[in-house]
Amino acid sequence: MENFIYGLNDIVWSNALIILCLGAGVYFSIVTRFLQITHFREMVRLLFGGKSSERGVSSFQAFSIAISGRVGTGNIAGVATAIAMGGPGAIFWMWVIAFLGSSSAFIEATLGQIFKEIKGGQYRGGPAYYIEKGLGIKWYAMLFAFATILSTAFFLPGVQSNSIALSVENAFNIPVEITGVTICIFLALVIFGGVKRIGKVAQFVVPFMAAIYIFMAIVIMIINITEIPAAIRLIFASAFNLEATFSGVFGMALAWGIKRGIYSNEAGQGTAPHAAAAAEVSHPVKQGLVQAFSVYVDTLFICTATAFMILFTGQYNVVDPEGGFLVENLPGVSIGPEYTQFAISEHFPTIGSGFVALSLVFFAFTTIMAYYYIAETNLSYLQKDGKRRWPVTVLRVLIIVATFYGTIRTAELAWTLGDIGVGIMAWLNIIAIFLLRKPALDALKDYQEQKAKGLDPSFNSDTLDIAHTEEWDKIDD
Repeated sequence: MENFIYGLNDIVWSNALIILCLGAGVYFSIVTRFLQITHFREMVRLLFGGKSSERGVSSFQAFSIAISGRVGTGNIAGVATAIAMGGPGAIFWMWVIAFLGSSSAFIEATLGQIFKEIKGGQYRGGPAYYIEKGLGIKWYAMLFAFATILSTAFFLPGVQSNSIALSVENAFNIPVEITGVTICIFLALVIFGGVKRIGKVAQFVVPFMAAIYIFMAIVIMIINITEIPAAIRLIFASAFNLEATFSGVFGMALAWGIKRGIYSNEAGQGTAPHAAAAAEVSHPVKQGLVQAFSVYVDTLFICTATAFMILFTGQYNVVDPEGGFLVENLPGVSIGPEYTQFAISEHFPTIGSGFVALSLVFFAFTTIMAYYYIAETNLSYLQKDGKRRWPVTVLRVLIIVATFYGTIRTAELAWTLGDIGVGIMAWLNIIAIFLLRKPALDALKDYQEQKAKGLDPSFNSDTLDIAHTEEWDKIDD
């Protein structure tokens, strides 16, 4: 079975998917005239605008739910894995996919808003919704919904809980089984409270955890201020095969940088549109820009902070594709959050491991919350009437079981299953948003024209000739 899983991962994450992700980012950056640069100030301004309602959450709450999904194990263990498998140069390619992916994130989030629905008194939306309404291909929409439920309810939670369990065991010597049970109890208290509770928890926990982690990284960067130029040179030299030590992993740096970048920031993967659709905004582009900014927060801020801490201290290994290690600074240490724990412990021996463990608890736990929300949204799509509650209860139980199972299985298997889930969703969603790009681009043009007139943009699908957006008529009522 494990051989089948690893073989499937190789198929899903072939060079074709890497080319597709890069190509989509380049294309959307060009057709939006690099909105990730030109609209940066607008992204920040919109982040704190708007209010929640009975039907939807505020822009900031939707941002927090999306960041809950984006900021997780990938920012700590994922960065360490990228360095271990692709060398320091992998970080450069994580930056590249974040910059380009920001435009893809804008397109998918804007589409999520345009084609959202009101179900059970709350906004629902995501790729399954815009695939059916925008492309008119119901079987494709159902395929995405099934794949997403499978990924977010079964494959991906285990990556998060596994990293929590390993880091807690390493820091506090607590058995993984006890950690698993504790995680599941708190998870049940949140997800059985529904979408509103998830939004409220994320709104407070996400900014707190991100701020504390970045603060610690800034302290370490200040201590190592003279090392920053050398770390940046090492990243660039390794990325372009100019560093002799890492010349053998140039292709791996590209592949692992993109793979871990997509896993971390989720741009184009199709997860963030679910949260984006839940926001109460007057124009879809507002939430599209907010979600584009969230990619920066994830990769350019938090992942970079982790990478610098690891590289400053030299607390990492780099695997030689031919066998053995190109760099082995930590003999006997596996790939995972331990790199970050050792890096922080280099400067703060007393609290280093514990700090990373607690950071992972917050990061990964809120990510599992976001996974549940995404799975429930796709289940809601498959349940057209939404009257039967037992499937939701079953889903909640299953994601709790999958979360516990993730704490006791091997890290390699957990990450491989997670990669398969991310890869399948990325394949399905990137193709869909490329085919459905016109409504999002028309909405961007409409937003820009209204802003140029000094207006607070509002959305009218009739003027843009976008069909199947009846829910916006209800929103206006």
